[in-house]
Formats: sequence, C-alpha cells, structure tokens
Amino acid sequence: MSPALVIYLMSGPDTPALAEAAVKGGADLVELGFPFSDPLADGPVVRRAAERALAHGMRTAACLECLAETRARVDVPLVPMTYSSLLEAYGYDRFASDAREAGATSLIVADLPVDAHPELRRIHLVAPTSTDERIAHAAAVTDGWLYLVTVTGTTGTRTDLSPALAGLAERARAAAPDVPLYAGFGISTPAHAAAASRHADGIVVGSAAVLAAEEGPETLRSFVASLRAALDAPVAASPS
Repeated sequence: MSPALVIYLMSGPDTPALAEAAVKGGADLVELGFPFSDPLADGPVVRRAAERALAHGMRTAACLECLAETRARVDVPLVPMTYSSLLEAYGYDRFASDAREAGATSLIVADLPVDAHPELRRIHLVAPTSTDERIAHAAAVTDGWLYLVTVTGTTGTRTDLSPALAGLAERARAAAPDVPLYAGFGISTPAHAAAASRHADGIVVGSAAVLAAEEGPETLRSFVASLRAALDAPVAASPS
C-alpha cells in the first residue's frame, strides 16, 4: 500500500475548491487550518495564510461552514487543525460536536498537551525532543495516527529533509508498533516526500501546499500529483 498523503490548507472562501483539487491530485486526507492570531507552531507561510484568513473574517463559525462546504465536495477524511485558545473561547465540547457535525473526521490541536482534555478525541503530535514515555502515551491515546513533527521548530518549506525523522520514527515504532506514523513539518518536495515515506506510513505537506494553493486549484492539483507520484514509486512503496 502506498503511503498516505495529507495536504494542509488554510480555511477560506476558496478552500472547498482547493480541497477538491488536492483530492483530484491524489490527497488521501485534507487538514484544514482554523486560523489563530498567535500560531506558535507555524512558520511564515502559514502565518501569512492565517492573517489573510482572519482579515477575510474566518472566525470559528465561518471555518466550520468552510469545513461543511468542503465535506460536500470531497469524501476523504477532513481534519481541522488549530490551537487551544480557539477551543477555550468556543468551548471544547461544543467545538468537537460542531466539527463532527460539519464533517470533521478528527482534530489536531497543536499546543494542547496529551494529558489536557483527554475526553477530546484528537491526533497527537510528538517531536524529536519528546521522551520515549511521552511518545508511548501519545500513541496510546491518539485518534487513528501519530503525527511525527520532524523538526524542533515551526512549519515551513526547507531545502533538506530533517535528519531527526529516522530516529524519531524508530522510537515511535518501538513504542507503538501498531499505530500508523505520519511525518510532517518541512516536507516540501516530491523528493522529501519519497524520503520521508521510507520511515513513515504517511506524510503531511503544509507550507509548500499553501504556496501552491495561492496560485489556484490547478497549480495545487499538479503539485499534489507530483507528490503522489513520488509516494507511489516502487522505492517509496513501503515504510521501513
């Protein structure tokens, strides 16, 4: 089975059409950013996208409407990604319920520790700095797959794949051999995608996808198709 391909898009008026283009290009899952004014995990590309989204009025209710409109156009899993301050303001239980009703498959809250709000079903993130104990705990309670943050820092396009990925993936495999591992942060090119897929069951492309989306649906579809082709190549067919 080919590795899964996750594409991140910031919520906005054009997002449903962009998500449809990404799926046509070969995306298996779409992560929808819900913008926040102080996104600590995000680099400059996603920060600018969040600022534009907020300037266009993309508050929580509008993002949930965007999610519902996207769900009407694609049938792949949709995962909102946001920060705990947004959920604090909106209400954790209310957000979880409204997101599910709008078509969300799961949820990512980038700055919410594993032990906080354990009742909230979500995908957990681990980083190269995470202890083995934290990796095991996150893997035990994550919703579907474990998100490997390949760098110690923020999102963003990079020229090289993080050398920390191999060690992090090895530790995560040892801690949770049955949990799928998806790698993200800094995966920017088809070559990065192919290399990362040798260690993980899926890859997440954020900043590079946002940049492609700025050029319109067809540019995004073409970019995603190039990632899909790299992941489907025989050398990338099975994670080690």
